[in-house]
Amino acid sequence: MSIRMLKTLIAVAENGTFSAAADEIYVTHAAVSQQMKALEEEWNIGIFDRTKRTPELTPVGRALVAKAREVVNAYDNIVPSIVGDDGLSGNLVLGAVPTTLTGLVPFAISMLKRDYPDLHVFVVPGLTTDLALQVERGTVDAAIVTEPNVLQAVQSWREIAVEPMELLASLETDSDDPIYLLENNPFIRFTRDAVVGGKIENWLRAKQIKVTDSMELVSLESISSMVLCNLGVSIVPKRCVAAANPLPLKRISLGENGCSRTIGLLYRHDTVKVRVLDAVYGKLARAVEIGHCTPETVAKAS
Repeated sequence: MSIRMLKTLIAVAENGTFSAAADEIYVTHAAVSQQMKALEEEWNIGIFDRTKRTPELTPVGRALVAKAREVVNAYDNIVPSIVGDDGLSGNLVLGAVPTTLTGLVPFAISMLKRDYPDLHVFVVPGLTTDLALQVERGTVDAAIVTEPNVLQAVQSWREIAVEPMELLASLETDSDDPIYLLENNPFIRFTRDAVVGGKIENWLRAKQIKVTDSMELVSLESISSMVLCNLGVSIVPKRCVAAANPLPLKRISLGENGCSRTIGLLYRHDTVKVRVLDAVYGKLARAVEIGHCTPETVAKAS
C-alpha cells in the first residue's frame, strides 16, 4: 500500500468511475484498475462490487475511503506540523459565491496576504450547492457560501454575517414602496439555482406577491446593470461588505418582514488546515466589521 494508492481510491470515490478518476489524477484507466486490485489483494477484502457494469464501492470500501482521507490528510500535514506553520504557507483553495467576489472576499484575502505572504489563495467561484459538494469531496479546502439547507455529516459551518434582502430599482421609478414596485415592474430574478434565489422565491410566495418575470441571472453585477437601465426591479442580498463605486440605484429595504440569507465558511471537519481556516475566518469577520472595501480601508485594515 502507498499514499498514491490511497489517493487513487479517494479519486475513484469522488468521481464515480475508474475512467473519471484516471482523468483527474493523470494516469491510465488500467493503472487505476491495477492499483485498486492490488489494494484488494493486499488487504484481502472486497473494496468494489464488480458484479455491476460499473464497479461500485462496497460498504467496507466506503469505510476505507473515510479512513484513507484521514491518512492522506495526516500525511499532507507532516511537514507543517513539524515546522510549526500549521498550513500558514502553501496553497489554500477557497470557494466563494459570486456575490462575495467584489467586496468580502478580496478585502479578506488582502488582509490575509499581508499577514501571511507565503500563503497562496486560489479562489473558485460557484453557487452554494456546487461548492458544498466540492467541499464534501475535498476538491476545495473551504467555501464562503449561503448557509446550505442541509449540512452533510463531514461538513462544519461557521457563520460570517446575516445579509438582509433589499429591492433594487432604477432612479427613474416613481415609487419607493417595494410591494408596489414588485407588482408593477418587470422582475429580474436572482437565479433559483442559487440557495439565495430559492429564499427570495419562498418569500414572494409567502407574501403572495405576484411578479412578472423578465429574466433570471446569476451575477449581482449583471442584475444591477439591468436595473440601472430601467429594465426591471430585483431582490438581492445587501452585501455585508460593500464594494467600491456602487451603481446609482434605489436600494429599498423590504421592511421588518423581509427575508435574509446567512453566509458563512463551510469546510470538512476533518481538515488538517485548521489554523489557516481560523485565520481566514478572522479576516472575513474583520472585513464585515469594517463593511466597505475601498483602497483606503484595505490599506488601513489590520
